[in-house]
Amino acid sequence: MNILLVEDNHSISKSLAYLLKSDGYDTDICDTYESALKKSGEDYHLIIIDVTLPDGNGFDLYKEIRRYNNAPVIFLTALDDEDNIVKGLDLGAEDYVTKPFSSKELLARIRRITRKSGGKKNSIVIDGMTVDFDDKTVARSGEIISLTALEYRIFAMLAQNAGRTVTRESILEKIWDIAGNYVNDNTLTVYIKRIRKKLNTECIKTVKGIGYRIESGEN
Repeated sequence: MNILLVEDNHSISKSLAYLLKSDGYDTDICDTYESALKKSGEDYHLIIIDVTLPDGNGFDLYKEIRRYNNAPVIFLTALDDEDNIVKGLDLGAEDYVTKPFSSKELLARIRRITRKSGGKKNSIVIDGMTVDFDDKTVARSGEIISLTALEYRIFAMLAQNAGRTVTRESILEKIWDIAGNYVNDNTLTVYIKRIRKKLNTECIKTVKGIGYRIESGEN
């Protein structure tokens, strides 16, 4: 399972990464708001966020991540007052762990959260197609549909947010990160048309002036 750890204290992040690796988790580490935002479009089973970051606030980062990633989140922070704990949980986080913390306790909390989704296939059914976020494939009736890596990532982002509108701006931000090249607004329109044609689907709806939306999904 893959975990994204957003923590600017290198001593903590290093020890946590070692702990998680010893328990079978692959861990990516980011130490800033911006670097975490760039990585958060990838497929993670859990995201751990420090609330106090050198270039931003972890609560704001959580809100941004939620635009295109539904992975469960644990807030990890020295802010142990009741208001901050309640705020973190009200936002929708799975858990809130305050520093200093017991490594064994944190690992137990991580296991509890990942077990909740670990027995389920990390996939969603959209218009008769299975989007597999682990294998990074889209299939219909067991047959994998040929998509480029970029086409898959665009469709997967929309599928992860089924029922919600994803802005063109947020899609373009992630395309830049994935492809390493600038993709303009007109090019995104072309990609959406290609995806619709390849998948033979009209499930991707255009929300005029805003972005795109997949009407519904079935887990």
